Amino acid sequence: MKTWANTRCNQTAPIIGRILACLCWMLLLQASLRAAVPSDWTAPQKPFRIADNLYYVGSKDLASYLVTTPQGNILINANLASSPPQIRASVRELGFHWKDTRILLLSQVHYDHAAGAAQVVRETGARLMVMEGDAQGVESGDAHDFGGRDLLPYAPAHVDRVLHDGEVVRLGGVALTAHKTAGHSLGCTTWTMTARLDGKPEPVVIVGGYAALDSYRLVGKPGRPASYPGIAADFQQTFQTLRALPCAIFLGAHGGYFDMDAKLKRMPTEGDRVWIDPAGYRAMIQNAESAYNQKLAR
Repeated sequence: MKTWANTRCNQTAPIIGRILACLCWMLLLQASLRAAVPSDWTAPQKPFRIADNLYYVGSKDLASYLVTTPQGNILINANLASSPPQIRASVRELGFHWKDTRILLLSQVHYDHAAGAAQVVRETGARLMVMEGDAQGVESGDAHDFGGRDLLPYAPAHVDRVLHDGEVVRLGGVALTAHKTAGHSLGCTTWTMTARLDGKPEPVVIVGGYAALDSYRLVGKPGRPASYPGIAADFQQTFQTLRALPCAIFLGAHGGYFDMDAKLKRMPTEGDRVWIDPAGYRAMIQNAESAYNQKLAR
């Protein structure tokens, strides 16, 4: 005879199976996320001053910059979803207040630079300003755009101001210019400003990104269109734009762009002027463009 207990077991078995399957999926997802994040993206880096009111507050390789002004501060890049506590601790270690962050800017929409944006905005009340092309991805939290599924989704964040090429963000006497250097992302942004080093104003360039990922299709073929119309032209325009920018202090969205680790090791003997590197900037552009052209030819 069919008992209540047997009936109950038969009803709950599928539910338990679904729960176990969900748990397994979550464990696999967490493992894949850990595998997708290089260790130097999360490894702590002692914050340091670069020049005047410009500071580094990122990890060993994921760069985040603090620009201080009398009317509050500007943060460039929120990095991974796990990064805001580390960035916050670095800001405080330098003696500044996290709540004084008035503006949040991004180098690009990808998860390694923008996933922490929602938390930074929630904690500080900062206004988020993002270049056209990337703004929609930040607001949806789905930055796969044309880059394939290797670009992870993240918590969406409201964009307060959509920027356009050449627009200037101003706060407390500081001006940062947004240069659209698309290709790596639809609205990849290189930031420029002026900072005083040893009493002398120096042009600063913070490169947003320049690489064509393996998943990008630069040239369309039958049944396989280019990742987006005009992607090859965007990359070419990006290298042209970067070459035209005056640069003394060379920085970027990743510490590896500007040999940050090597320069930090030279700081004890060379001082702050170790960040003056126009030759390194030109070499980066040349190498990046060469690598891009090889990929385009293939």
